[in-house]
Amino acid sequence: MTQWRGEREARDARIAAGHAHADGKVVPAGSVVDLLEAVLRPGDRVCLEGDNQKQADCLARGLAACDPGKVHDLHMVQSGIVLPEHLDVFETGIAKRLDYSYSGPQGARIAKMLYGGQIQLGAVHTYLELFARYFVDLTPHVALIAGVSADRDGNLYTGPNTEDTPTVVEATAFKNGVVIAQVNQIVDKVPRVDIPGDRVDFVVEADTPFYVEPLFTRDPAAMTETQILIAMMAIKGIYAEYGIRRLNHGIGFGTAAIELLLPTYGEKLGLKGQICTHWALNPHPTLIPAIESGWVQQVHCFGSEVGMDRYIRARPDIFFTGADGSLRSNRAFCQTAGLYACDMFIGATLQIDLMGHSSTITQSRVAGFGGAPNMGSDPHGRRHPSDAWMKAGREGQVVGDPALMRGRKLVVQLVETFGEKLVPTFVEKLDALELAKKIGLELAPVMIYADDVTHIVTEEGIANLLLCRDADEREQAIRGVAGYTDVGRGRDRAKVEALRARGVIRRPEDLGIEPLDADRALLAAKSIKDLVHWSGGLYEPPAKFRNW
Repeated sequence: MTQWRGEREARDARIAAGHAHADGKVVPAGSVVDLLEAVLRPGDRVCLEGDNQKQADCLARGLAACDPGKVHDLHMVQSGIVLPEHLDVFETGIAKRLDYSYSGPQGARIAKMLYGGQIQLGAVHTYLELFARYFVDLTPHVALIAGVSADRDGNLYTGPNTEDTPTVVEATAFKNGVVIAQVNQIVDKVPRVDIPGDRVDFVVEADTPFYVEPLFTRDPAAMTETQILIAMMAIKGIYAEYGIRRLNHGIGFGTAAIELLLPTYGEKLGLKGQICTHWALNPHPTLIPAIESGWVQQVHCFGSEVGMDRYIRARPDIFFTGADGSLRSNRAFCQTAGLYACDMFIGATLQIDLMGHSSTITQSRVAGFGGAPNMGSDPHGRRHPSDAWMKAGREGQVVGDPALMRGRKLVVQLVETFGEKLVPTFVEKLDALELAKKIGLELAPVMIYADDVTHIVTEEGIANLLLCRDADEREQAIRGVAGYTDVGRGRDRAKVEALRARGVIRRPEDLGIEPLDADRALLAAKSIKDLVHWSGGLYEPPAKFRNW
């Protein structure tokens, strides 16, 4: 006879075992290990939050402290590998297999563990891809999540850093899984119900507030003239020419420089109202001057940023906020907005090959790539036009009926020709291919495939790959902006000059930009303290960024 309720009965048994350590739904922080050992089963799929910024760190410490004799061989399915405990569990045998998206702070360590065979890697996913698999073949048996506060019924307030929580809970709670939330405090009434209590099985009042990484804070004082020059070229040669109004920025200093040039250089070019009005973007502090000077009309956020809460609360016309005034972020929704509603993604990478494939995987660092492949792709499901999208489509169309032309999303890689420690950004072959060969991956972890990349901007100029008509032109266009790297020195100078004559490659002087004008004086804010002043004292930067 077919058993139709096996998963439900297994869930009920887990919850019954957990109740031995709870008062109703509430579990003291000191009993986290006991709770996890009662609820988890060997081989479980576990989603430990593990977001881009917000970390269920109390639960992570508890999981790492479990007895490997009781809890072992877990399959971790989490978007972010950020805390040391996220990898400690693989060293002790508590966890065995991993599917993830982003590992920025743990990039070097995870590289050693992958090459050393300590982790069975399923795949490095985009965020939307991993979220999608939660609902198909990577559905968590147990989700360990984080929120700001909860009442005793389990109603959860996630606050400004909602991030992945609704998606994780939806997949787990509605498919017979167990949801355990750590919160900073238990309250009588939450400010806003972000996750209803009937989807939360246990609540742990953590010993310390959950950790949030200030991932999107860039100190203007650290910006260089080279980054400013690249930003100037991007604004004049791409933003202005395509009329980019709906966009996403990556997290590097290059895009932060663009944000700080809008109220100065952008104003000089007369571009206010014509570019950069609608964003899918975390609340970057470097966006404050553009908001305050009237450039920005609306921002939807993947997550929040440390110190931006008061500023966001005071600017509800710009941000999506709840009745309580705090930001409502949602990574899945914002990724979808970036994929289908934005005309451009612009971000950085660690390596670009001769065709324009880009990756953040190197021999010493496996950073993952999170949402960049979603944001940095040309979604074939899009059906609504915009001027920027249609212009890019016209440039890229080689053959076919113009009446059936597709538009193109602009995908721009904004890089310096040499990265940290003078490591070249441009390479003959991506390190990601070597990683795939070494650990037996069928699919190499390429962040953005070449056929999605439309422009590459370096200090040497802009390569418009949409205008390249064959593989050789594309290679020479990339070599033509690769500077003094081996790739750049290998250019065919006659072909590069021919591409420049056609406007495929444009140098600063071709855009009417004098490189010596790329001066820090152009930045609307030159320090974190300046950003505080721009915000009217509402921005409260993390302590490590305060130097006054």
